[in-house]
Amino acid sequence: MSASQLIEVNQRAWQQMLPGIQIKPLWFDEASKRRVQITRFDPGSTLAMHRHDGDELLYVIEGALSDEHGTVLAGNAGYRPNGCIHTVRSEHGATVLAFVSGSVSPAKEIGSAPPSQIITLTELAWKEPIPGVRQKPIWEDKATKRRAALVRFEPGAKLAPHRHIGDEFVFVIEGSNADETGELHVGNLSYRPNGCTHSVWTKNGATAIAFVSGTVEMV
Repeated sequence: MSASQLIEVNQRAWQQMLPGIQIKPLWFDEASKRRVQITRFDPGSTLAMHRHDGDELLYVIEGALSDEHGTVLAGNAGYRPNGCIHTVRSEHGATVLAFVSGSVSPAKEIGSAPPSQIITLTELAWKEPIPGVRQKPIWEDKATKRRAALVRFEPGAKLAPHRHIGDEFVFVIEGSNADETGELHVGNLSYRPNGCTHSVWTKNGATAIAFVSGTVEMV
């Protein structure tokens, strides 16, 4: 049985990516070229025009991030589909959590490339598939069985034991939740690998971003 993995973000070192832009690599899979990272943009920093060969879903933790299609404010999400071409800038600075598939390459013009998308979370409705656990579906790709959601656990809520068929990342925005591996606190990440079997609970409540590949089955 595979166990979940707690990733303590404050124990990861910042790495200089470009002038004014730093990253904290949190997870990487060489075979699939998927990765999870936190990126910090200094005020006025920019990323030159580039093409996404694969896609990216991001959540702005603080500040704001802009491209040719608009601005993603703190507490909201952005999606860059495969083939998206854009430049990125942050006027006043930003800290961003990103789930990335594939790579990026330099580009010279946007042309007919698919646009990035801004997802305003306050405009999405809560759903309650399980008593005490609400979700706001943020994004879904049915073809690859990938999806992302804002998840809110009420105090005392618990998910019954289940197995991950595929994997999942959970980043806690407020509060904390726990499983058999330990407690996941604000600002930290949990990785649930394919085959991970566990239950999840919270004492005082939690709000988190979940990025899921595949499905789960009850055990």
